Amino acid sequence: MSVVRSVILGCGSYLPENVLTNEELARRVETSDEWIRTRTGIHQRHIAADDENTSDLALAAARAALDDAGVDARDIDLIVLATSTPDYTFPASAVSVQAALGITHGAAFDLQAVCSGFVFALATADNFLRCAGFKRALVIGAETFSRILDWKDRATCVLFGDGAGAVVVEAQRQGGGISDRGVLQTLLRSDGRYQDKLYVDGGPSATRTTGVLRMEGREVFRHAVVNIADAMDQVLAQAGVKAEQVDWFVPHQANRRILDGTARKFGISSDKVVITVDRHANTSAASIPLALCEAKSDGRIKQGDLVLLEAMGGGFTWGAALVRW
Repeated sequence: MSVVRSVILGCGSYLPENVLTNEELARRVETSDEWIRTRTGIHQRHIAADDENTSDLALAAARAALDDAGVDARDIDLIVLATSTPDYTFPASAVSVQAALGITHGAAFDLQAVCSGFVFALATADNFLRCAGFKRALVIGAETFSRILDWKDRATCVLFGDGAGAVVVEAQRQGGGISDRGVLQTLLRSDGRYQDKLYVDGGPSATRTTGVLRMEGREVFRHAVVNIADAMDQVLAQAGVKAEQVDWFVPHQANRRILDGTARKFGISSDKVVITVDRHANTSAASIPLALCEAKSDGRIKQGDLVLLEAMGGGFTWGAALVRW
């Protein structure tokens, strides 16, 4: 029995030109290259220019994805933009991308699930494509986290960077089996009891300010290990797939120790794990599509490969997705 699958046709990415190294950070705040590398695996991060907004990063990634897919922007009827750092409170940054691409039909909206944003956005687009009559979607993760960091707090400012990644997704009828191309399974979770462990201490309603990021690092790390493993377990079980069948593991790029530990737990060889945290740092909702695009462009991810995605972010939110490229 055939089913509709959301097939990834192409991907694109954008990283700001300005690179901030650990050594440069150490001249601003009490830290060191060794301290950052040892605890996080991060060597550097990209920082948006003063005149670059989140929608600018998203637009560049979207155009690259359209070019890679060989799809005209006029053939896109849905844009889902995952971000925690929109240009404005409203309108959604997605409509700025829509307008810049010359799209005057369909729908465009932002989605906020912090670092889990791309997984949430992909699952959302998948449901719209399969059930709501949309044909082609741009799913984007874009962030300018440098705008919401306390640059005097060495525990947080060293962790994040800016960037954007995007994929073009098309509804296609497939055979209905595990060999189908496209999104095969997704799983989304959240638990608001832990919202004070990773949050921004401002907002238009609560404080009438933007605020800066606050995090209890040890608590986030502890929950991440458990929640990510649970989401991966469930999404693999629901799809009827074993971890050894996965060709590529593309996790949210938060901390190298979390990535290595998760891969070991599932018996995923290190050469199957896509790592960009060393060069990008944590780009929140942008981290997975940035990693996907890098692995696709350098020839690692090929059509037919089985790719496992996972992420956890503030809220707490977390999730996983299994995709046949």
